[in-house]
Amino acid sequence: MNISSKRKVIQSVIVSILINGLVPVAVYNLLLGHFSSFVSLLLATMVPLLDNLYHIVKHRKADAFGLFMLTAFVLSLLAFLLGGNEKLILMRESLVTGILGLIFIGSLFYSKPLIYHFAIRFSSNDESEQKGKFANNWEFSYFRFVIRLMTAVWGIALLAEAIIKTILVYELSISAFLAVSQIIFYSVLGITILWTVIYRRYAKTRLDLIMNVK
Repeated sequence: MNISSKRKVIQSVIVSILINGLVPVAVYNLLLGHFSSFVSLLLATMVPLLDNLYHIVKHRKADAFGLFMLTAFVLSLLAFLLGGNEKLILMRESLVTGILGLIFIGSLFYSKPLIYHFAIRFSSNDESEQKGKFANNWEFSYFRFVIRLMTAVWGIALLAEAIIKTILVYELSISAFLAVSQIIFYSVLGITILWTVIYRRYAKTRLDLIMNVK
């Protein structure tokens, strides 16, 4: 990843933290003087929901990642329509994250888990070339192990994030939870991404050795 790409990723993360973390807190506190706590929270949590909808529309594409993101949005929308008390509203995101984690884990029972398709999506601009390369690599048991391990780690990480936030919903005030919610999410996401990058480099080196021996 070149410097320009890294800068774009960092900018994207910062903007996402602002929209999904700081803005909802600000909106919630501003609306408290005009509406009830329940209505204020409901409107505040619409901000990240609309942001997700924007990205689904902007990056629509009939691939595994696009379908995954669409599933996330549909789950978010269903959770929003269900409504409930303040605690349930705060738990909506955790519910969605937990279900997505289960989807990762569930994909392990298919011939090719989610990470296999995601890797093709993000490894190169030429997806047809990557599909051929990944199809060849899939013949090696070690490559299959790596893909399945990555999928399992992502599934477990998303489930853990959901469990932690579900516990905190009942331990923190609404304002405090809104403030730390995205910190927890991006911390788990950042650690998992870092592990993925490091492990991918190690696995690639080992896979190259295995392929050369064969």
